[in-house]
Amino acid sequence: MKEQLVTKKILKWYNLNKRSLPWRKKTVLQKRQYYTLVSEFMLQQTQVVTVIPYFNRFIKNIPNLKSLAKVQDKKLIKLWEGLGYYSRVRNLKKTAQKIVENFNGKLPDNFRDLISLPGVGNYTAGAILSIAFNKPYIPLDGNIERVLKRYLYLKKDKEIHKENLIKKKSIFGMSSRPSDYTQALMELGALICKPTNPLCHQCPISNKCKSFLKKDFELTKKKKKNNNKYYLLKVYKKDQRYLLIKNNKFNFLKNLTIFPMEELSNPKNFNKNLSFKMSNMNMNIKIKYMKNIRKFQTPYWINEKKLDDYMLPSFTKKIVKYLERS
Repeated sequence: MKEQLVTKKILKWYNLNKRSLPWRKKTVLQKRQYYTLVSEFMLQQTQVVTVIPYFNRFIKNIPNLKSLAKVQDKKLIKLWEGLGYYSRVRNLKKTAQKIVENFNGKLPDNFRDLISLPGVGNYTAGAILSIAFNKPYIPLDGNIERVLKRYLYLKKDKEIHKENLIKKKSIFGMSSRPSDYTQALMELGALICKPTNPLCHQCPISNKCKSFLKKDFELTKKKKKNNNKYYLLKVYKKDQRYLLIKNNKFNFLKNLTIFPMEELSNPKNFNKNLSFKMSNMNMNIKIKYMKNIRKFQTPYWINEKKLDDYMLPSFTKKIVKYLERS
């Protein structure tokens, strides 16, 4: 495969500057595929530096697809605790089960089968095919999109639309080393073409970068509509213990342990105690202390002084810490 000059420059830079990441370790094919699957799920909406210790602990405790398919949910959630977006890890386990049941325990090596797996969309499928199977795909993650937008100086709404970016990525060409090339483009965005203050003088392709030539590095982002939601959170306390319940009511933190809550529609004179950002939701929370302990179908009492002993989402832990400070 004849490689373009831009491709050669990026790969040469990557050979000299790539980070040593645990999922990049040289290992047997099946392990590399498993490492890629786990890391891609973890890296959805989470930065590399945050993921590294979680990945190492996860792989140490759940070393392959078969053990992932059989792992107890309690252990699984505990290993993921703190990473957030818990639907990812539930889908990861479902994906492992489906691979064991339908694909003889082997990660599929084609796009159609990959996107049939829970939690695997077009981007993740492309990343797996490229990184794990060395197939000629360039998936568009946030890092590669940023390099592309700056390199071609894409500013207008129609220019930064996903479909246009998919067409324009052909400017990067293709390599005889697809796995390395995909990771090289991601690395270039993460280390050099950063969201603010890009290190253009270290960039291997800055001489052809339109943003560099124009000295304009601002990025146009598609505006996301943030939804304001309002919740009343009920606190039941007895003997230094808080009552929690299993969440089977709300889409966020599904099946995890939270305080009893109810959503309020456009409340008047809402004086919030806490606020959280979850995906595109601004969550405004008002706390109400309850005196009479009601009967719950699945009550779960936790000791305020022993938070680390419980399998709790960060959301719940933060609320307990707020209550203890109040």
